[in-house]
Amino acid sequence: MTTNSTTLRTLNGFDQTPAALADSTLVLIDYQNTYTTGVMELDGWQGALDSAAELLRRAREAGAHVIHVQHDGGEGTPYDIHAEIGRIHPAVAPAEGEAVIVKQAPNSFHGTDLAEQIAAAGRKGLVLAGFMTHMCVLFSAEGAFLRGHHPTVVADACATRPLHGAGVDLSAHQIHHGALATVADLYGVVVPSPAALD
Repeated sequence: MTTNSTTLRTLNGFDQTPAALADSTLVLIDYQNTYTTGVMELDGWQGALDSAAELLRRAREAGAHVIHVQHDGGEGTPYDIHAEIGRIHPAVAPAEGEAVIVKQAPNSFHGTDLAEQIAAAGRKGLVLAGFMTHMCVLFSAEGAFLRGHHPTVVADACATRPLHGAGVDLSAHQIHHGALATVADLYGVVVPSPAALD
């Protein structure tokens, strides 16, 4: 069996150049304690978080506009933003002046003013990273694409968990890379690490 490497991005003639941090908005999605312990702990979260911290450091040094996104699932849930479990991890905590957008759907644009904040920043590029790869990162990349952006997703700053569906067990590795392949097929450019960005 041969693999067809032609992507929908290639067929549509979309630019494959990654965003430049100096002229980008960086959106960090759901780096909450939710995913570091308990029922929602992700495979490889520590490595992804370390990469996200490096990405954030590089973005700040480059003068990128930074926006943090936090998922609110309500009181008593693993996504309770008023409890320690739902707070943004200290490794990527917002600095003074960096916006925090609270969402309630996997697509970070849905029901929020993220689109308006990105537009107001006036940057050409858009860089995304976060938890979980197959859920909020993927659907936020789709949301960005549908609004005319061509986002860049940083692969090793994302992580997810294993899933069971349609009678098949899928590892976190499979889910993670499947989600990134979906992004790369149409919604945006995928780079391996922060080092791949100018």
